[in-house]
Amino acid sequence: MKKVLSVGQCGPDHSGIVAFLKRNFGEVAVDTAKLPGDTMTKLRTSGYDLVLVNRKLDEDYSDGLEIIKAIKADPALHETPVMLVTNYADHQNTAVAAGALRGFGKLEFNQPETVERVRAVLGE
Repeated sequence: MKKVLSVGQCGPDHSGIVAFLKRNFGEVAVDTAKLPGDTMTKLRTSGYDLVLVNRKLDEDYSDGLEIIKAIKADPALHETPVMLVTNYADHQNTAVAAGALRGFGKLEFNQPETVERVRAVLGE
């Protein structure tokens, strides 16, 4: 079973991500993290196939890009696939420049490109 860590999503957005993943990829275990500290702890104690980081964390509105940078700077975690969840192309470009894979926005769940991006990481 594939494991995904959903970071900084509000309740409705997290539910949308879970529904998107299960609809397109079957059995997927989705864990949550609210803040940078618990994100890094979960990543260090449990392996994940994909990390989905919100652009602005719902809990404290901190910048999700900083989590991506921290993951990519950590020698033990830098190979973990990470995507930014945002509808803004310029933020996607910044995340990719920081080492993330191109992610998707909450309005893009039903687009074939979104499914293909995630499929490239999670497989069928």
